[in-house]
Amino acid sequence: MTAAPADFARARSEFLTIDAPRVEDGAAIWRIARDSEVLDLNSSYSYLLWCRDFAATSVVARDEKGEAIAFVTGYIRPDRPETLVVWQVAVDEAHRGNGLAAKLLDALTARVAAERDLVSLETTVTPDNTASDRLFTSYAERHGVGLEREVLFDGGLFPEGTHLPEVLYRIGPFHA
Repeated sequence: MTAAPADFARARSEFLTIDAPRVEDGAAIWRIARDSEVLDLNSSYSYLLWCRDFAATSVVARDEKGEAIAFVTGYIRPDRPETLVVWQVAVDEAHRGNGLAAKLLDALTARVAAERDLVSLETTVTPDNTASDRLFTSYAERHGVGLEREVLFDGGLFPEGTHLPEVLYRIGPFHA
């Protein structure tokens, strides 16, 4: 599946760059996550650390002022160095509905694959998060790779007692 020229023009009008996050982006990323009202919000401190320690496996989209308007955070699994785990994906409300999350996910996996042997992508999605389900399902379809789902963490494992299960999405392999 390829993007039409109009898609690229629309994307350019929404933001100027996709690049690695900087520590200075931590506060904006925290606000975008908070305002998503879907993501489990981590401490503001954790987003600063993420921008410092996992910048090579994360991306931000910046608007014409250089402000972060969307992000994908990820890391390489220590026991599976060929697997990228996507931790969180969020787009500022004013920029939703234009495929920006998909563009970021594509950019991140392309960058990571260029730097290392990337075989698969993993993420978790709660059953009520239809936007994330669509994002990762369409990602697998767009890249012509398999997608397997299984419950990774049952809701009962979470201390608050109201958390839905986290379903593991295993996408790949990217090459045989």
